[in-house]
Amino acid sequence: MSLNEDILLGIDLNLLLTFLVVFRERSVSEAARHLRVTQPAVSGSLVRLRQCFDDPLFLRRNRKMQPTPKAEEIAEALLPAMLQIESVIRHP
Repeated sequence: MSLNEDILLGIDLNLLLTFLVVFRERSVSEAARHLRVTQPAVSGSLVRLRQCFDDPLFLRRNRKMQPTPKAEEIAEALLPAMLQIESVIRHP
């Protein structure tokens, strides 16, 4: 397996972290608190992620962010990869 840097150059790792925290918290405000950024910063990240994945990713339902089927699929694939990156960084 080889790395395709052209694909990865187009995405900021912080966007993927933001996605996972919104997915976990189901709240833009709570995600912002955990990430130590403003709520508008998280909302702006979601705009970029929606463009990147060509999907709304989250829909507001009863004051919570409900993930779309595409967001569920992305989170399922992304979480193990991010945990692996975290492990590599924590234990160099």
